Amino acid sequence: MKSIQSLAGVALALGVIAGCGPQKPELHIYTWSDYIAPDVIKGFEEKNGCKIVIDTFDSNETMYAKLKAGATGYDIIMPSSYQIGTMVAEGMIQKLDHDKIPNVRKNFAKEFAGQIVDASFTYNVPYAVTYTGFAYLKEKLPQGADANTWNILANPALKGQISLLDDQREVIGAGLMSLGFSVNSTNPDEINKAVEQVLKWKPNIRKFDAESYKTEVASGAILLGHGYSTDVIQLIVGDEEEGVKPREDIGFALPKEGFSISFDEMVIAKDAKQIDLAYAFINYIYEPEVAKENMEYICGPNPVGPAIALLDEDYRKRIIPDDEVLKRGQVLRGFDNKPEVLELYNKAWDRIKASK
Repeated sequence: MKSIQSLAGVALALGVIAGCGPQKPELHIYTWSDYIAPDVIKGFEEKNGCKIVIDTFDSNETMYAKLKAGATGYDIIMPSSYQIGTMVAEGMIQKLDHDKIPNVRKNFAKEFAGQIVDASFTYNVPYAVTYTGFAYLKEKLPQGADANTWNILANPALKGQISLLDDQREVIGAGLMSLGFSVNSTNPDEINKAVEQVLKWKPNIRKFDAESYKTEVASGAILLGHGYSTDVIQLIVGDEEEGVKPREDIGFALPKEGFSISFDEMVIAKDAKQIDLAYAFINYIYEPEVAKENMEYICGPNPVGPAIALLDEDYRKRIIPDDEVLKRGQVLRGFDNKPEVLELYNKAWDRIKASK
């Protein structure tokens, strides 16, 4: 019997050495595509003896609808600020214990506080900010076409050469700002006028898209793509390690009538299984060297003060607009406890998408 037990013990030991032992814990993150640096993921996995599993969405509406339909299994989710109030009301996320994430309070860059919907961080920790404007091919825009205004969307010379984000708030917001209204308008008349504006643009629009516009602008398949600063700056700066050359022929413009500012945030799912790992990841993102590496990959600012100070000055200016430009920006805010406003926007979006 002792011989059998000894052989069993040896077999178990060999099995563990061969990788047949207990699996590493998995941290499941639901986020936007290309939004966490691979080396940042690798560093966290090595530090915590775990595996990160990424699932992606292309709009807040897609993410919310999936969760509302019953999708589970996520630990960390990265919605935009304006979506969080609704997720709280639906019981999708949990309050945070800030004793477990000391780096956040210590390193948060306070100059970003005005760009966040809830600076109390009760349920949310700011991850990265994006500014929505236009990616465009500098040398191929028709003569006289100005990417610094929403009016370019009505230029007949660009028919079939434009994409708009497949995002309700961004598109209706574009219509609102182009007319001088707030991106967060709750006025039915203003929202209706914004829809009419978008419908005037629609004959020029090739498609609504939140992903492929990046490659389509780069390839010349379209000349103007409504998109996020992080995506577009990634195109412009390239990736030397991956052999992707910089594209200085691509420009990024923030319309003079106003542009949207949106923070994506880290929240912990109500049914998260790896809560300790989730807190560890949030705290890790706020380590200065980690945040610096992450910003250099995603091409947008993590609001981590000591990390921003470590960035090359030219790069910092590229990813963070100056104060004069930011004055034109409008922070997208939620319509918490206002179902009638949400219904207005849903019906407006249906009109836009249904129109031929």
